[in-house]
Amino acid sequence: MRPSDIHKTTFRTHNGHYEYLVMPFGLSNAPSTFQAIMNAIFQLYLRKFILVFFDDILIYSPTWKMHLHHVTQTLEILKQQQFFLKVSKCAFGKQEMEYLGHIVSHQGVKVDSKTIDAMVAWPRPSNIFELRGFLG
Repeated sequence: MRPSDIHKTTFRTHNGHYEYLVMPFGLSNAPSTFQAIMNAIFQLYLRKFILVFFDDILIYSPTWKMHLHHVTQTLEILKQQQFFLKVSKCAFGKQEMEYLGHIVSHQGVKVDSKTIDAMVAWPRPSNIFELRGFLG
C-alpha cells in the first residue's frame, strides 16, 4: 500500500483507532466503513455480550438460556439492518472457539498455542526488514 493511502484504512474499535499498512482480506476502501456500521448497530451491546471485529461477531453469555436470547437479538439487529450471514462461515453453540489468535471459552481467554508455535519457529531476524516482517 502506498504510504499516502494508509490514512484511508483507518478504522475505530472500542480499543482505539488503527491503520493498515497492507490492504486486508482483499477489501478495498471498506474496512473503516464496515467497522463503523458494526459499531453503530451493536453499540448498546458491545462488550456486554457482543464483540465485533470486521465481519467477526462473537456472542458470549453466562448461561445457555441467555445465549439463545443474545443470538436471537443479534440476528434480529442484522436482519433489521439488512445484513446477511454466510452460514458456511458461522459457528453456533460452541463452548470453545478460536477468535483473533486466542482461544475463548467459559474458562476465559488464552493465547492459541498455534500462534506461539509459529512465533517460536520463526527464523531469527538478521536485519531490519526481517524484523519488520516478524513484527507484522
